[in-house]
Amino acid sequence: MSINNLTAYEAIGGDEVLARLVDAFYDRVAQHPNLAPLFSADFTPIKEKQRLFLTQFLGGPPLYAEKHGPPMMRARHLPFPINQERARDWLSCMSGAMDDIGLAGPVRDWVFQRLTQTALHFVNQ
Repeated sequence: MSINNLTAYEAIGGDEVLARLVDAFYDRVAQHPNLAPLFSADFTPIKEKQRLFLTQFLGGPPLYAEKHGPPMMRARHLPFPINQERARDWLSCMSGAMDDIGLAGPVRDWVFQRLTQTALHFVNQ
């Protein structure tokens, strides 16, 4: 994606905005009865991994790969029971987090569409 020659990462506001999005997202996930049981009580490590992944996913620096190797996210999610309902719940939390931080416009639409494809790709049940 390119908006005025910016990557999606740059268009949303870079690391500061992405960190706020990840925090808002996991605040919602921690309260969600269908998603919270998939995570440990300490969300700190998963928030950092999500921030690194989304940075790379949205065209920013390849931070995830530098720290954790190739993303291979579907394989990394196979141990977790992910069905259509959980994918929709995940997307609902992400949409709400985007609302919470005021992410709007074409870049939001593009990011959400890409995340929708990704969430559905992770369905393994």
